[in-house]
Amino acid sequence: MFSLKKALREIPLFFLILILPLSMSGCTTSNNEITPDEARSIAEEAYVFAYPMLENYRSMQVQAIRPQTFNRFKHTTKLAGPDDTDIVRENNDTLYSILWLDLRTEPVVLTVPPIADRYHSFQLIDLYTHNFGYVGTRATGTGARTFAIAGPRWKGEKPTGADDLFRSETNFLLCLVRTGVNIDLPGDYEKVLAIQKQYAAVPLSAFLGLPAPKAPSMDIFPVFDQKTADSPGFITYVNFLLGQLEVHPSEKELIERFGRIGIGPDFYFDETELSPALRTAIQEGIDSARKEIQGSGSLLGKMKNSWLLTERIFGSREQMQGKYLIRAGAARMGLYGVDLDEAYYPSSTVTQDGKPLNAHEKNYVLTFPAGSLPPVRELGFWSITMYNMPDQRMVHNPINRYSIGDRTPGLKFDDDGSLKIYLQKDEPGAGAANWLPAPDGPFSVTMRMYLPQGKALDPLYAPPPVKTYE
Repeated sequence: MFSLKKALREIPLFFLILILPLSMSGCTTSNNEITPDEARSIAEEAYVFAYPMLENYRSMQVQAIRPQTFNRFKHTTKLAGPDDTDIVRENNDTLYSILWLDLRTEPVVLTVPPIADRYHSFQLIDLYTHNFGYVGTRATGTGARTFAIAGPRWKGEKPTGADDLFRSETNFLLCLVRTGVNIDLPGDYEKVLAIQKQYAAVPLSAFLGLPAPKAPSMDIFPVFDQKTADSPGFITYVNFLLGQLEVHPSEKELIERFGRIGIGPDFYFDETELSPALRTAIQEGIDSARKEIQGSGSLLGKMKNSWLLTERIFGSREQMQGKYLIRAGAARMGLYGVDLDEAYYPSSTVTQDGKPLNAHEKNYVLTFPAGSLPPVRELGFWSITMYNMPDQRMVHNPINRYSIGDRTPGLKFDDDGSLKIYLQKDEPGAGAANWLPAPDGPFSVTMRMYLPQGKALDPLYAPPPVKTYE
C-alpha cells in the first residue's frame, strides 16, 4: 500500500524544501478547512478590502494593459465631458495627463517644467489606491522638478540629478496629472498643450545613460471581467494584485486570514474546486459587501446645508490605515480623488429639506451671500460640476456647460453682492450667465475647491443650501 509518510521520508530534504512551499501556498481552500459561515464572513471582509484595487485594475486594463502604454504619457486635449465614461464624477476643470507605470525592472524618472501661471498636480496612486506622493503647485511649488519613482523591490538611493525619490509599495501605479485650463480664456488651451508636451518620463537606465534591463513580460495580466469581479472569481484578480506588491507588515495577519478562502500573493484559485456550499457562502459574502459599500455614504463625511462634506476619504497609507470601508465607498463615489489639502469636494444630491434633486420636477438655486465665496489660495479656484444620477456622469446640454465657477466669464452678481447659481434643465428667466444646466431627471452636483484655504478645512466649509424656487 502506498504510504505518503514513507514516500516523503525517502525524498531528499533539498527537494522537500522546494516542493512543500509549492504544494502548500497556492491551493484552493479544501471543503474541510472552513465552514460556510466563516467563508461568508471572510469573503465579505476581503471584498471590501479589495474593492478599490479591483476598480483600479479595471481602469488599468483599459488604459494601460490592452493598449500596452505603460511608462508613456497619454494627454487629454479637451476637458472631460459627457462622452467620457471611464471614471465617475470626473472634473471639468483640468486637462488630465495619464501615466501608468510598470516598475518591475527599474524606476522611472519624471521631469516637470516650471509652471508659474496655473494650478497643476502630479498625484501618485498605488494599486491599493493610496496617494503616496505629490509634485505640483501645492506640494513642491511652481519651479521645474525632476523626480524618480521606484517599485517595492528596488533598493537603490535617489539618483543623481533627481530632486526627489518616491517609493511605491506596488509594481504598478498611476501618475495622474491635472493641469488647470480656462476654456473661456483665448489661447489658454494652447498654453496647456505646450506644457503637456514638456512632461517627460524615462526609465532610470536611460536617465543615467546605462544599458536597459530586460523588458518584463506582458503576458501576466488576467483579463478583467465585471461578472467575474462580482463573483468568487474576484479572488483570482486579488491574488494577482497581491503578487505585485510586498504585503505591508500591518496587513500580514489580515492577508493570512483571507488565505482561508484562497486569497494570497499569486495563489492559484479555481472557483470550480469549491464545494457548492462554500461557493454559495463566498457569493453571499460578496453580495453583503457590495450592499455595505453602497450604503457607506454616511461614513464619507457629514451633511450640512444639504451638502455631504467629504472628510479625509483619500490619502496615504498612514492616513487611511484600516479604513477599508471608507476607502471602498470613496472608490465607488469617485476613483482617484486627491487629499483634502490638494482639493476639497463637497457634494449634494438633496435639497435643504432632504428631498432628492430632480430637474424634471423642480428648479433649484444656490445663493452665495456677499463675501462668502468658497475660500481658495493663490492659483487655486473653485467650480461646481453637474452629474446625472445614478450614473454620476456629465450629460449633454444645449450650451455645452458642465461646470460653473469663479473662472466662468460673465457671472452676474446681485446688487447686494450675492451670487446666484441656477440648477435646472431649462434656461432661467435671468439668462444663461449663471445657469448650470441639469439633466431632465435626478442629478447631483459636486463643488471642487482646488488649493482650499486652511479655514475651508477646519471646520469643513459648507456651501449654501440648494433650494427650490418657482
